Amino acid sequence: MRASGIVPLTTLERKIAPAHTAVIVVDMMNAFCSRDGHAANSGRNIDECEIVAGVLPPFLAAARDAGVLVIFVRNVYSTDANFYLSDVWLEHADRRRGGHGSRTPICEPGSWSGEFFGDVQPQDDDPIVVKHRYSAFHNTDLETVLRANGIRTIVLTGVVTNVCVETTAREGYVRDYYVVVPEDGTGAYSPEDKAASLRNIDRFFGMVSSMEELTGIWSGKPALAKSA
Repeated sequence: MRASGIVPLTTLERKIAPAHTAVIVVDMMNAFCSRDGHAANSGRNIDECEIVAGVLPPFLAAARDAGVLVIFVRNVYSTDANFYLSDVWLEHADRRRGGHGSRTPICEPGSWSGEFFGDVQPQDDDPIVVKHRYSAFHNTDLETVLRANGIRTIVLTGVVTNVCVETTAREGYVRDYYVVVPEDGTGAYSPEDKAASLRNIDRFFGMVSSMEELTGIWSGKPALAKSA
């Protein structure tokens, strides 16, 4: 115990107790997950994003059934005035992202590109956080929602693992949240990028687990859990 009296949560079961846990769904949007979206049109391999889109809905249902808060995060990049996009962002879009966001709009408010993908959809009571950079914390109201609901642990899902998910994991950790990432609940455009990102998160910023392990704990069936 620290001088503050706060006791560290040393097991996964304690970390993901529903009363202080939120599942955050990062960027499961048409732009990044659809065969007709910007990522696929840029030559990205979105196979794993589609797989994640298929397995997330039952995981989110299990989280809600257990009383876990579910928060959706969406990007808004392009607007008519492009007032969110700095010269730094636009230069990188031209140099590394095929002009998506500079020459071609991406994730515009109210557009198909900016809508959530497939069956991964928020319910009426799920908060929706809008972000304009890789981190779901940067200049958003995410932390206000977390603090207002007494959240100590964030479970990060969505895409892509090595970009917006990892950036959010890093920022969550330095804000003193416990970070848990189910490896099968997040996807990237290459297995190498995903594996490297998960190793980094597990070593420095949180814990890597699985959806089965988390739902096993939430359902009160610890036999499904692989570790404590």
